[in-house]
Amino acid sequence: MRHTWRWFGPNDRVSVDDMLQAGVRGVVTALHHLPTGEVWSPEEIARRQQQLAVMHDGSPSGLGWEVVESLPVSEAIKTQSGPWREHVANWITSLGHLKAAGIEVICYNFMPVLDWTRTDLAWRRPNGATCMRFDFTDFAAFDIHILQRKGAAEDFPEEIREEAARRFAEMDDARREALAGNVVFGLPGAAERFSLEDVRALLESYAPVTEAVLRRNFHDFLEMVVPAAEELGLRLCCHPDDPPFGLLGLPRIMSTETDYAERVAAVDLPANGITLCSGSLGARPDNDLPGMMERLGDRVHFLHLRNVRRDGDAIRGSFFEDEHLGGQTDMVALVAAVLREEARRREAGRADAEIPMRPDHGQDILDDIGRGGQPGYPAIGRLKGLAELRGVEAALLHRGVA
Repeated sequence: MRHTWRWFGPNDRVSVDDMLQAGVRGVVTALHHLPTGEVWSPEEIARRQQQLAVMHDGSPSGLGWEVVESLPVSEAIKTQSGPWREHVANWITSLGHLKAAGIEVICYNFMPVLDWTRTDLAWRRPNGATCMRFDFTDFAAFDIHILQRKGAAEDFPEEIREEAARRFAEMDDARREALAGNVVFGLPGAAERFSLEDVRALLESYAPVTEAVLRRNFHDFLEMVVPAAEELGLRLCCHPDDPPFGLLGLPRIMSTETDYAERVAAVDLPANGITLCSGSLGARPDNDLPGMMERLGDRVHFLHLRNVRRDGDAIRGSFFEDEHLGGQTDMVALVAAVLREEARRREAGRADAEIPMRPDHGQDILDDIGRGGQPGYPAIGRLKGLAELRGVEAALLHRGVA
């Protein structure tokens, strides 16, 4: 695996020096400050490359921008409304600019409205560490009582509705505001910031978009962008839904192995690939991550390795982001499956035999606490996760797994 690290640009509390000292070999980043739908110009791409190429004292870091996460897909494209064709054309133009800059792996997602959803960004663990958590009952309190989405109550079981009403009644204004802010939290430096009114308006725009319609719109998008990526020699990799089940009455079409198999088959070219995120997919008890890597590994172009622990076995339920070797995904089995896939690629002579991987998320520990960094992206917590994953990889290779 090629060890990489997500970086949010010069405003990230984790510096280029930190990344270099963590021992990563490449950087995963994006131009979050540009509005969704705009072209990523060669000048903006070069500026980001220059920013990560030097350390604090001006000496070269030796790090390069190797994976884009994410080249955003606009809501107009997902709903096929407004300037969606222009946005697709701009997306393809951006692909050409990224290839010219030497960047070949492009992660994106097709999640409606919110890229990811958590109800608590600093949930305290017994050892004093904090992590991100999705609490299904708290989310119901947000959806029914704070957002007041029409028909929200019918989307939750009776016992969840009753407990959500009790919790909401016990919340003061500050707690209600914090919950709403957590649910609609965005990326640092992102051009867009959502208010509750923005979310309500976006949900209204999705009223005619059923699951079947969203699948069709996604396939239309793939038919336009994948051939262009194939011609350029790029690898596109779609990130799964996070969490991988329906929220806010919106359709979800990237939550299971079946979803991925259908999307890959829709435009059956090597450029049409997968971001295998063990944390997002692991929030569903019916997703077999090692098995998915074995069966779909040929199209896995990017890996997010993290772990979650679910509160129960329901498809829709609460979970928190556990330590990388904790949680309910067998990380050793998953890494072994990755190494076997890489061995198959080397034997076949593929240029992409080494799959880029980043230690996804992490718990805030030690000096991470109070640093005020991006939730889910602490320096020390990710360093710990990367070290653990490295250890697993080294031990498996020593045993001759691949």
